[in-house]
Amino acid sequence: MTPFATGVLGIACLFLLLIIRTPVAFAMLIVGFGGYWFLEGLRSAGGVLLTESYSAVSSYSLIVVPMFVLLGNVSSAAGFSRGLYDAAFAWVGRFRGGLASASVLGCAVFAAVSGSSVATAVTVGKVALPEMKRLGYAPGLSTGAIAAGGTLGFLIPPSTGFVLYAILTEESVGRLFMAGVVPGLLLTGLFILTIWIVSLLDPAAGPRGEPVPFAERFRVLMDAAPLLLVILLSIGGIYVGAFTPVEASAVGAALVILLAIIRRRLSWAAFREAVVSTLSTSAMLYTVVIGANVLNPFLAITRIPAAIGEGLGTLGLGAYGTLAVIILAYIVLGMFMDGLSMLVITVPIVFPIITALGFDPIWFGVVAVIVIEMGMITPPVGLNVFVVRSVAGDVPLTTIFRGVFPFLIAMIVGLLLIIAFPGIALLLPDTMFG
Repeated sequence: MTPFATGVLGIACLFLLLIIRTPVAFAMLIVGFGGYWFLEGLRSAGGVLLTESYSAVSSYSLIVVPMFVLLGNVSSAAGFSRGLYDAAFAWVGRFRGGLASASVLGCAVFAAVSGSSVATAVTVGKVALPEMKRLGYAPGLSTGAIAAGGTLGFLIPPSTGFVLYAILTEESVGRLFMAGVVPGLLLTGLFILTIWIVSLLDPAAGPRGEPVPFAERFRVLMDAAPLLLVILLSIGGIYVGAFTPVEASAVGAALVILLAIIRRRLSWAAFREAVVSTLSTSAMLYTVVIGANVLNPFLAITRIPAAIGEGLGTLGLGAYGTLAVIILAYIVLGMFMDGLSMLVITVPIVFPIITALGFDPIWFGVVAVIVIEMGMITPPVGLNVFVVRSVAGDVPLTTIFRGVFPFLIAMIVGLLLIIAFPGIALLLPDTMFG
């Protein structure tokens, strides 16, 4: 059997393992190690397993994952997420659909401390959904806003998606973090615009909230200000060069812990639970990185990425036509796979094609993450939809999927804008690194 045929068989086995619900990390380990063994022998496969596993877990840039995850877990345990939501609602709640808009703003801000789409949707959803239900919001709009807003956790830094992309492509984590800021704000604005349009077309779907006096608005803003300052210090510190991403993650986690202790919002039991949750999440992500690092050498010797690139080249679609095919493939995969699985499996294959076409790798990282975000709210998998369903309780899945459809349109608009105007993603990293 030729190396290429072995590679095709390996990818088929990988998808089969994922279909039978094998954890993605172990599916990649099995296929990568087994395929390398078949082609190069057991001794070479064992060497790849040892060296790639060590290089993965010893990666300095990967330290940002446990630090930022700890930051998000402590913020959630200390109740800071409630303060963020209350502050957002105090300022925008009086507008039509204001409670849903506040939820999106809360998701955007919490995304800057969690780095996780699921954590963002769960945390903000637990606070916002009961309030929206109490005020008579349409179930589709309320759950759709939370599901879509949660996806911002995968885009707004610190994003675990960007960390994994950086490790897989050897690009700068700092540049990727900065590249996600403006697109994240753009999507936040488009989501709020979507809520306003839906509420305008159906006023009963998103009723206005009670106006909050200015003094009260200022008070809740000041209550949320310390956490907002931690976010600005962490992300701003990376931008001005005061911190590396790793240092920023450590500073942010330390400041949030200190803030929670000073304000007496963190018990020992809650802190212990936050640490255990951080260790569990970090172990999962580290295992995924190890699996990807073992799979990549197998794909390299089969020449699968090169063959796909040559095949796309013979179609004569041009750079943007080829990009459209890749994005379409991502959208289809997103209907059946979770975001991290898509990222670690596809990036080693499509990245050489993207760079050969002359596209900026940082820009493509943003495009890939947004397309993966779209997969988080599209059927039949729609991970964020299922997460929101578990929080909402009595809202049918079909209602949530209908509710996220307008937000999916907003994401497509945002994606097209970033493709048409790459500067949206590259403005901050280019000014940061000159």
